[in-house]
Amino acid sequence: MAVKIIGGGLAGSQAALITAKAGIETILYEMRPSKQTGAHKTGNFAEIVCSNSLGSKELTVASGLLKEELRILGSDLIKIADECKVGAGGALAVDRELFSQKINKLIEQNSKIKVIREEVSEIPKDSPCIIASGPLTSKNLAQNIKEFTQEENLHFYDAIAPILEKDSINLDIAFYANRYNKGEKADYINCPMNKQEYEKFYEFLITAPTIELKEFEKDAKFFESCLPIEVIGKRGANTLRFGPLKPIGLIDSRTNEKNYAVVQLRQDDKAANLYNIVGFQTNLRWGAQKELIHLIPGLENANILRYGVMHRNTYIFSPKILHPTLQSKKRENLFFAGQITGVEGYSESIATGLLAGINIVKLIKGETLLQLSKDTMLGALCNYVTFEGHKKLNPINANWGILPNLEIEKKYKKDKKYKAEIYVKKSTEYLKNLVKEQILW
Repeated sequence: MAVKIIGGGLAGSQAALITAKAGIETILYEMRPSKQTGAHKTGNFAEIVCSNSLGSKELTVASGLLKEELRILGSDLIKIADECKVGAGGALAVDRELFSQKINKLIEQNSKIKVIREEVSEIPKDSPCIIASGPLTSKNLAQNIKEFTQEENLHFYDAIAPILEKDSINLDIAFYANRYNKGEKADYINCPMNKQEYEKFYEFLITAPTIELKEFEKDAKFFESCLPIEVIGKRGANTLRFGPLKPIGLIDSRTNEKNYAVVQLRQDDKAANLYNIVGFQTNLRWGAQKELIHLIPGLENANILRYGVMHRNTYIFSPKILHPTLQSKKRENLFFAGQITGVEGYSESIATGLLAGINIVKLIKGETLLQLSKDTMLGALCNYVTFEGHKKLNPINANWGILPNLEIEKKYKKDKKYKAEIYVKKSTEYLKNLVKEQILW
C-alpha cells in the first residue's frame, strides 16, 4: 500500500525520504510551480523562503540540540544542510538554492517516490497519509482540513527579509565580524550606525508606508520571534537597539569604536554573492524598503535582489487533533507534520516530518508508534503542541522551557550552560540507544 504525502516542503520531503527508505511506495504531491503560494518562487522541494539560517550550531542552544537529534536519527535534510552550509558564525545557514537542488535530486532519483505536481483539495481517504502542506496550505485544502477536524484553523503572519547583492555593499564603511568574534573567521557583514544615523533611520521606519492588509487579514497576529522590523520599531525608540540592531560584541577592528546600532548581513549563497539582512523581516512597501535600506551606512547604493514580504500562515489546533506521535486522533492512518502542526522553524519542520514518516511506517508494519521521550527536544516539541491543557496554541520553536524541569543542586539552578549540558546528555544518550536497538524501524 502506498503512502500519500501532501506537500513537498521541508517536512514533506523528509517524511517521503523516510518512508521510501523503509521500502514503502510513496506518492509525494506538490502543487508548485503550477500553483504558487505567494511566498515561494520556484517548484523546488524544500524551498527555503525566509531566512537561510537553521539556527545555532551550538549543542548548548536549544535549536542546536534539535539539529543534533536529527543527525542521530538519520535525517537526510539535516545532512544536506550541513553539506550546503555557508559562513554564519555560530549558526547553521545554507545556500538555499543548492540545498533545495540537492533535495530535488534525492527525491526525483528515488525509485520508491512518485512525484505528482498538482494541488490536493481534499485529504485522501483511500490510503495512509501525511499532511505536510505547510503554513501556506491552499485555500481548498485548508477548508477541507477545517471540515475534517471540526476546528477553526488558526493563523499568524510571517515576514521575509530582503536580499542584497554583495558587490553593491560599501565595505569602506561596512565591516566583517562575528558577534564576540565567535567562529574561525568573520562571516557577517556589519553596517555601523552612530546616534544621528540611527535616529534618522528610525524616524523613517516608523512612518514608512506598509502594504495594506486585505479585509480578512485585519486581525493580523505575528509570530513573536519573526516580527516585521517596523512592528518592533513601534514598540519604542530603543527596541531595535536591544533586538536585531544591537551593537554589543560587534567592533570594527579598523576603528575600535563602539557603535550606537549595527545592521548585520548574513551570507545567503555558497558563492557569497548574496546577503540577507538579519532580523529585517518587513511588510513595508517596496519603494519605502529601498529608501530605508539606502539610509543604512554601507548600503547607500545597495542592489536589492529580493524585497521583503509578509504572508499569512495557517496551522491546526493540534491539542484536540493530534497525539504526540503526530497521528490524528480521529483517523489512525492520518498524520500531520511541519508548521501546520504549530511548530515554527526549519529544523522543527524537518524533525516533525521525520517523526511522522517513522510513525506511518510503524503503523503500516503493525508496530507500536514511537512517542519520543520528553527529555528530547523533538519529543518535548510534539508533547507541547499536542498538550490537551492548552486553551490557545501559539507557534513555538525549540527552546529549553518546554523540557522537563531538572532536579539539580541549588547552586546550579541559574547556571544555564550546566543545565543545557545535562539536557544534551539525556537526549543524545536516549536517541543513540533507540538507534542502537533498532527501535526506529
